[in-house]
Amino acid sequence: MLRRALAILILLAMLPFGLTLLYTVPAVHPISTLMVKDLATLTGYDRRWTSLDAMGPLIQHSVMMSEDGQFCAHSGIDWAALNTVINDALSGEAARGASTIPMQTAKNLFLWQGRSFVRKAMELPLALFLDTVLSKRRVMEIYLNIAEWGPNIYGAEAAARHYFGRPASELTRRQAALLAVALPNPLERNPAKPSRGLNRLAANIERRALKAGGYVGCLEP
Repeated sequence: MLRRALAILILLAMLPFGLTLLYTVPAVHPISTLMVKDLATLTGYDRRWTSLDAMGPLIQHSVMMSEDGQFCAHSGIDWAALNTVINDALSGEAARGASTIPMQTAKNLFLWQGRSFVRKAMELPLALFLDTVLSKRRVMEIYLNIAEWGPNIYGAEAAARHYFGRPASELTRRQAALLAVALPNPLERNPAKPSRGLNRLAANIERRALKAGGYVGCLEP
């Protein structure tokens, strides 16, 4: 029994790495653990898989500038940002986020939600593996198709249609920025009815996306 349980644990630990290899195939459209939960609870979800080219650049650049400005430069983990967060935590300062897009993609694909040092520790090797095995474009494509944008709403295409009644490729710069700044708290932030603070954040991301330049080079076809 002990050997069997150990074998099962090893298989479960290796499953994300095997699935990551499968996700190199463009025709494979991964789903997140939250989507699995929605299916298991029979609530269903709205997700419309869309390629990066079909989404257009505005949502890509806005999300990258909002969530992970060094996405093209790091190898899955922004070590400088992570080190700053660790030092702040050790000094007793308020916790800040240092999750990169590969880390968030790993969490959404394979792990659970909520704050946890155990989960964060598991994210790191998975993010490194994702960034090594998958191209930057593929990581971004998966992320933009599994990110939660509201109750039972996943992916940029479904979010664009739900909040603004148009496909992601037809979003304005401000609409793309509003979707981007909603990501950290998608259950509380409504891009279609932004507060003054959310509008202020979106204006900042809109400016940053306009000047992104070489920062977004890895997303070019």
